[in-house]
Amino acid sequence: MIKVAKFGGSSVAGPEQFHRVKAIVEADPSRRIVVASAAGKRSGDDHKLTDLLYLCHAHITYGVSCDEIFGTIRQRFVEIRDALGLSLDIERELDALARRLDRDMSVDELVSRGEYFTSRLLAEYLGFAFVDAADCVFFGFDGQIDKEKTYAAISDALEAHGRILIPGFYGRLPTGKIKVMTRGGSDISGALAAAAVRADVYENWTDVSGILMADPKIVKDPAPIAKITYAELQELAFAGASVLHEDSILPVKERGIALNIRNTNRPEDAGTLIVDEAEDEARREEERFITGIAGRRNFSILTVRKRNMNTSASLRQALEIFDRYHAAVEHITLGLDSFALVTATAALGDSIYDVIADIQKSVRPDDVSVQDGIALVATVGRKMSSRPGTSGRLFHALGKAGINIRTIAQGADELAIVVGVENADFENAIRVLYERFAG
Repeated sequence: MIKVAKFGGSSVAGPEQFHRVKAIVEADPSRRIVVASAAGKRSGDDHKLTDLLYLCHAHITYGVSCDEIFGTIRQRFVEIRDALGLSLDIERELDALARRLDRDMSVDELVSRGEYFTSRLLAEYLGFAFVDAADCVFFGFDGQIDKEKTYAAISDALEAHGRILIPGFYGRLPTGKIKVMTRGGSDISGALAAAAVRADVYENWTDVSGILMADPKIVKDPAPIAKITYAELQELAFAGASVLHEDSILPVKERGIALNIRNTNRPEDAGTLIVDEAEDEARREEERFITGIAGRRNFSILTVRKRNMNTSASLRQALEIFDRYHAAVEHITLGLDSFALVTATAALGDSIYDVIADIQKSVRPDDVSVQDGIALVATVGRKMSSRPGTSGRLFHALGKAGINIRTIAQGADELAIVVGVENADFENAIRVLYERFAG
């Protein structure tokens, strides 16, 4: 068995966290590949090393000395090295980096040094072979990951060394220059490593014990999700839940590798397991078949009415108009003589008046109306439409709480029931649905 363990910034923030990481890795010999982020915040008023490196670049760009900031970065790495009793001559490498700051160093190379130095220290502490991401994660000229070349390099490195540690967040362009990924790119690096060696499990270690069924800022102590499918995760992310970005799970999703989100500070917690398909044993209890509840505020509903309307033709014209103004349509509701389009209010902005004018010109409706201040709340679960009375129970719970439903949508894949409510009812709607289906 092979496990790939990616540790986020909070998991490698300081010496104490390095101890935790080592205990986790040594507890399971199958954890043969480790991917590390740059050291993150140690406390609420601390700074992530990546942020400090970006700040260094900003100072250099405007001709301001960054010596003090770089000194803070240097001190942080030296403190970790000394506290762990490591032998890495990190001062020499940091001095070499400092001499290049205002000359030939790109911003990508500079900010990647957070992952680079954190990983150098962690590799020595764990006794793993350090494999620079610049030597095993490759971008093409189009800026996209060259998966074939990357997978081969990572697989070869594991075969050569047995246990390897790779910095996350960056790789190398065909020109030889360093290129960083989007923020949170270490998640992508970890997924690439897992896909490269066809790992049995990709563990993403962070500071939370998996994905929660609802936003803890809205619902007090929501239950964790023990198991979720990639499709359900995508629905929750689309609905507004703060979960892993699609790009960060695509490599493992494509290869059918399970992803386990774990808590470095509570390794005894099982976390959330994300899989291709999940058995329904855990869903047999009638009241607990919902996977999660999430939502977003500030949508608008544009409703078009016309007697004896050719709905398909009129809808097509309206969608072409929305596309012309680069406004995505989130949901569509059809009636006999009407249809309604739901879009993010900010997507149209002041263009809403132009959109209405164009619809009036093209469709010639009897009426066009717009309602702002709508929140979309999605209740996500497997095969909900095949469970008699699900929608009725959902609508009854909201109605009993005095929450008016403005629009309803359910996908053909039976994974989510989406309701539109007033912005003012958003948080209450989530609490009501959580209590009804998961409380």
